[in-house]
Amino acid sequence: MEIDTNPLFSQPANVLHITTLDAGWRDKDTVLLHACFQLLTDFLAEEALLPIDWDESAEHRHAKAEIDALTAWWAQRAAAEAAEVVDPIWSPGQYETDNQMLVRLIQVRQYLWT
Repeated sequence: MEIDTNPLFSQPANVLHITTLDAGWRDKDTVLLHACFQLLTDFLAEEALLPIDWDESAEHRHAKAEIDALTAWWAQRAAAEAAEVVDPIWSPGQYETDNQMLVRLIQVRQYLWT
């Protein structure tokens, strides 16, 4: 049996390290949000380095634009939560906005593979 020594694939596939959460307790709805956007972050850091033809079709171009928008939003959103500027539950409209962004991420998930 050949073992892949590429560091990209050396981690267990069933382990997700969520960099935006500390080791403290979090309700699962918050973990779900952070986990989904960690998967997007990991995709961009690891798999998107491989060649992807985002100009293949209008759908691919739209997906790339959406991935870029979601990534920018998450960077600001996670930083604001870390700085305690927003609270995912108690900041007015934040929970609804987070849900909308999760839906947008789910709509482009078919493009998160190489």
